[in-house]
Amino acid sequence: MKSFVREGFEGEKFRKAAENLYELFVRTEKKMVLVMPVMMIAVYGCNLAISWYGAHYILDGSLTTGDLSMLFSYVMSILMSLMMLSMVFVMITMSAASAQRIVEVLGEKSDITSPENACTEVADGSVDFENVSFAYRQGSGKPVLQNIDLHIRSGETIGILGGTGSAKSSLVNLIPRLYDVTEGTVKVGGRDVRDYDLEVLRSQVSVVLQKNVLFSGTIYENLRWGNPDATDEECQAACRLACADEFIQRFPEGYETKIEQGGSNVSGGQKQRLCIARALLKKPKILILDDSTSAVDTATDGKIRRAFREEIPGTTKLIIAQRISSVQDADRILVLDEGHVSAFGSHEELLKTSAIYREVWESQTGAGNGDFDRMGGED
Repeated sequence: MKSFVREGFEGEKFRKAAENLYELFVRTEKKMVLVMPVMMIAVYGCNLAISWYGAHYILDGSLTTGDLSMLFSYVMSILMSLMMLSMVFVMITMSAASAQRIVEVLGEKSDITSPENACTEVADGSVDFENVSFAYRQGSGKPVLQNIDLHIRSGETIGILGGTGSAKSSLVNLIPRLYDVTEGTVKVGGRDVRDYDLEVLRSQVSVVLQKNVLFSGTIYENLRWGNPDATDEECQAACRLACADEFIQRFPEGYETKIEQGGSNVSGGQKQRLCIARALLKKPKILILDDSTSAVDTATDGKIRRAFREEIPGTTKLIIAQRISSVQDADRILVLDEGHVSAFGSHEELLKTSAIYREVWESQTGAGNGDFDRMGGED
């Protein structure tokens, strides 16, 4: 809204929705306000009528004062129960409307579902994009990815670079089938991702985002979100791979240290390393790091990459980054530009063949302030 100066338009939409809700509640309250006086008139009207006729019956001797008092009690009990029943009907009506909204949410069906006779085993971590194009359904209709043709071998480390809006995250989101392609095919382990059971596929693809989420609980409890059955030794091994063990050991309680809601008691780099360790605990065939070392210093970033290369060589690693130093040791590097593959090759190859890559490399290693957003569009 800020980027496209749409605050006024969205504010007007919200105002109209709020006014409709306000008018609906006002009409409801008016009816409820009328109900109470009508009920009270009925109650006290009955009392007056009973008093009038009861007095005459007492004077005639056909009714005693005790009988009249008892009649008052019975009538009041009946009328008060009727009043409560009328309120119950109102509350039931309001509850039914709320329940209907809840059922709409709970009953919403996902567009992406597992097929019948779905494949329940991922052979390896190879990834193939075959003439893939993709557009968000609720967007402008313009494809964010066009004619992507990539073939990644199992166990390869692939760096992904590109400016903001070049569809880096959109590309990797197609692998665990968070979205379905508009055209073409995405294959994992040699099979179309649409042939897999969703739970099986996503259990073999770990994704670590730039904005990480930690939950209230100990470090062990947060790590076991990746694998509930992981032992303490497995948790510690994953933390050593993610270079998280070095700061965890400095905590007085070690792995039993309590993490506050949202990870407010650890730094951004520490959160990123804990989330990488959590992803590694799943022992995935494909590991996706979506700019997830942006808050980590260069030396620690290098340690993490070296640990990945030495300790999990069979896992396919896709690393999205803005710093070329984070991916220059990758087997191959993919350069995206406005949803197209601009270049794909090793660091040395791209320095020779890709003007975008070479320009950003020179600026980052020379002036130190280059990035893809400023440099990418000049090619």
